[in-house]
Amino acid sequence: MCLFNFIAHYSMSLEEKFNEISCGTCNAFNPSDIMNLCLYVDDHHVPGVRHERGKRLWFDVSEVPPGENIIGAELRLYRTMEIKHRRNRGSFMITAYRVLRVEDGSKELQYIDSINTTSGKEGWLTLNISSCLQHWVNNQEGNRGLYLSVHPADRSVHEMRPEDVGIVGFRGDADKQPFMVGFFKSSGIREKKVRQKRDARRRRKSESSSLEYRNPYTDPAIQYNSRTCKIQTLYVSFRDLQWQDWIIAPDGYDAYYCSGECNFPLNAHMNATNHAIVQTLVHLVNPGKVPKPCCAPTKLSAISVLYFLDESNVILKKYKNMVVKSCGCH
Repeated sequence: MCLFNFIAHYSMSLEEKFNEISCGTCNAFNPSDIMNLCLYVDDHHVPGVRHERGKRLWFDVSEVPPGENIIGAELRLYRTMEIKHRRNRGSFMITAYRVLRVEDGSKELQYIDSINTTSGKEGWLTLNISSCLQHWVNNQEGNRGLYLSVHPADRSVHEMRPEDVGIVGFRGDADKQPFMVGFFKSSGIREKKVRQKRDARRRRKSESSSLEYRNPYTDPAIQYNSRTCKIQTLYVSFRDLQWQDWIIAPDGYDAYYCSGECNFPLNAHMNATNHAIVQTLVHLVNPGKVPKPCCAPTKLSAISVLYFLDESNVILKKYKNMVVKSCGCH
């Protein structure tokens, strides 16, 4: 499984967790939040840093517009059970530092976060690097990455190489390489930039704002005229729209649409507005001047889409008003 496939799985798992968040937490992650998955770009030796056993990680955040409302960011590291030497067993402290430059031109490290782990533990480790992402977005020229330091829990002066204690780097398995997860409140800045990049890269059909999901009428006592306003089945395939090269998941979704006539009398099951009822009466009096009400969605819901922003960034975005849940006369 490649890194993109893992990120797709990881993103959707987070999405499921967000959907289970209680209402008391909904203000932190509402349906319009964006999760930006910045891939691990490279590692570098850090000139001027005395402790050379550590590892530098660098992430390209140039596609995040300045002023974006950043909620938080996490560094995700995978630790395997494969330890090269027996002496590297035990408990370890993994520390993330932000690489920064001081006035005299030398480089210094700023402590960001740390986590304890043991040689018997395998899996993903998470470090909070929110302050780093905020700084890099606001000052991209100052983005010199992170410095990852590892040492035994009882010997802070004895620095070790991350790979010696099982931390997977960019030369490791693709689905276990480090990456950063950034959480953002939707501000509209990103959407505009993404649309501009996308339109410049490819021709596509006009974006349909009527793509959406269902809530078919289920009352068996109601008999419908075949031409009455009601919900209709519509499956949207992103491949048919030629969007498969930038949308990772899903392959498509049940959008549904509204179709049918709004004829007098407008029954309760037609979800008509008061305005639509009055318009229907006026239409009966003067059909040449005033048209009948239109069949349109009365309730819509969102879908989540995971897509490429560029070669180094993947976005999980929840788009509102994409699925028709019910129809009515308006």
